[in-house]
Amino acid sequence: MSTRRAACAAAAVGALLTGLAACAGTGAGAAPRDAPAGAGGPPRGTVVVLAAASLTDVLADVTEDLEERHPGLDVRTGLAASSTLAAQVVAGAPADVLVTASEGTMATVTDALGGTPVLVAANTLQIAVPAGNPGGITGLADLADPDRTIALCDPSVPCGAVAAEVLASAGVTASPDTLEQDARATLTKVRLGEVDAALVYRTDVLAAGAQVEAVDVPAARRVTTRYLALAVPGAPNPAAARAVVAHLSGPDGAAALQAAGFTTP
Repeated sequence: MSTRRAACAAAAVGALLTGLAACAGTGAGAAPRDAPAGAGGPPRGTVVVLAAASLTDVLADVTEDLEERHPGLDVRTGLAASSTLAAQVVAGAPADVLVTASEGTMATVTDALGGTPVLVAANTLQIAVPAGNPGGITGLADLADPDRTIALCDPSVPCGAVAAEVLASAGVTASPDTLEQDARATLTKVRLGEVDAALVYRTDVLAAGAQVEAVDVPAARRVTTRYLALAVPGAPNPAAARAVVAHLSGPDGAAALQAAGFTTP
């Protein structure tokens, strides 16, 4: 299941980028994807933002705000695991902005392409359980119980790497029944009642509302996921890319992120 979810996420982002690349030609009747503003002018044209799946809801709010402020701007978003997105950007995908949930993953991009990412938010993990907590989950130790059904993020993606660190710090060896490719896919297992518990981002638990309940994880407070935003060097629409990063790292972006449960610098 986790492999299928990863393939679907990659295919969705790939389709977005392929379509935009096709529209970027300048043959007869074709308009360039980049419609740069004049010096000091407002950002406009299409800007592609690739972001970690755990930013799904807040990025929708940020996109709406940006497009209302700049009527000439068309924000297209692709959401998947940070590692998937980073690999696509390094491979030359026509993205303008990349937001990862991992400093290490972002480093693979800046090592290859350059650029200076900006810290925009941080997140912590919680245990999510279905409404009513039918599995009777009370803490991290229950994630090691083979009689309970557990979902974790795959260790190759940021939420999985952080989960492994949290579990190790608590001396718990989890017994997952499924490994998913991002925090949203992991949380879906809880929302559908397919597992007794999952270790996901606090913001995802909040976004799920009454569909899930949270079990606090004191050990998780010591392990923080940091979100970095990068205007990709050589981006097709650099002016708009800079505007998006500035918005995310500015007071309006911070307010949206805080409302979603993130902490901000």
